[in-house]
Amino acid sequence: MNRPVKHSLTLGGHRTSVSLEDEFWAAFRAIAAANNKGINELAAEIDAERGMDMGLATAIRLFVLRWYRQRADQTFSGL
Repeated sequence: MNRPVKHSLTLGGHRTSVSLEDEFWAAFRAIAAANNKGINELAAEIDAERGMDMGLATAIRLFVLRWYRQRADQTFSGL
């Protein structure tokens, strides 16, 4: 896995950056596309739901993890 790389986002009209590993960034973009959302829109939703004790990059990583785990659970429960 690569080191985190800064990526720019626009949240509520303000530019910000998050540092994510390439694998998480690719997964985040894929999830946004699967939900017919832009990455800024999805990031804004995650930002609005996260607590103040958690950074945005961490919140995005956990969102990606939960999204894929939920899909895996659905796959395995159907077997």
